[in-house]
Amino acid sequence: MGKGKLAKFADMETYENVFQYPFSVVEHVPFAMQGHWREQYFHNDNPIVLELGCGKGEYTVGLAKMFPDVNFIGVDIKGARMWTGATQALKEGLKNVAFLRTNIEVIDRFFSEGEVQEIWLTFSDPQMKNPRKRLTSTWFLNRYRHFLSDGGFIHLKTDSNFLFTYTSYIVEANHLPVLVKTTDLYATASKDSVAASIQTYYEGMWIARGLNIKYLKFCLPRIGELVEPDVEIELDDYRSYHRDKRSPKEKAK
Repeated sequence: MGKGKLAKFADMETYENVFQYPFSVVEHVPFAMQGHWREQYFHNDNPIVLELGCGKGEYTVGLAKMFPDVNFIGVDIKGARMWTGATQALKEGLKNVAFLRTNIEVIDRFFSEGEVQEIWLTFSDPQMKNPRKRLTSTWFLNRYRHFLSDGGFIHLKTDSNFLFTYTSYIVEANHLPVLVKTTDLYATASKDSVAASIQTYYEGMWIARGLNIKYLKFCLPRIGELVEPDVEIELDDYRSYHRDKRSPKEKAK
């Protein structure tokens, strides 16, 4: 591990807006603030919004600036990246921002029923080989139901045609209410669109490469069995910026 990362980890140990549970995949790890984020950290009754896979926290911080009467929590396992957003939030005195370093697979251990009102998924790994790891899979949606308010919103913003198509099939197969759906966000968004108002560093790279940004906003009711779509989807021809896909396969479920 480089010295830069070590210094950032040391910084975050002292940050009041960062909560680190990187080994919480172990069973029965308690989190005392579960169900008490508003009273114990934010000290208000405002809605709570999560950004899962927040990276550097650009969306978490950006949204917090736009909506001072909403509480935002960025979640990621990559601490060195998270340091950027956490540091910025502290320097700018943003009291409606927190960061949680943990595995998203166990996100439901950190929040109680109805404690969260919205979830943002910004440029998540499409996980084309592993459906269970996709953050819009039924495996994850069922976990979100443990703490998301009934009918709470999920926002997906992605460069991946695979993940956008897969999520669209998930929504269709489960009759989930759709509020916004577009395959070219910046060509169709209104001037006051929240999804189009913040652009991350990597998003700028995708746009420069000529890729359209897709956006889907839907509701997640708490009742009803969720099913996976039985359909093959064309794979993206890249994995990340300027990196082609490894797999010779053309489609996957």
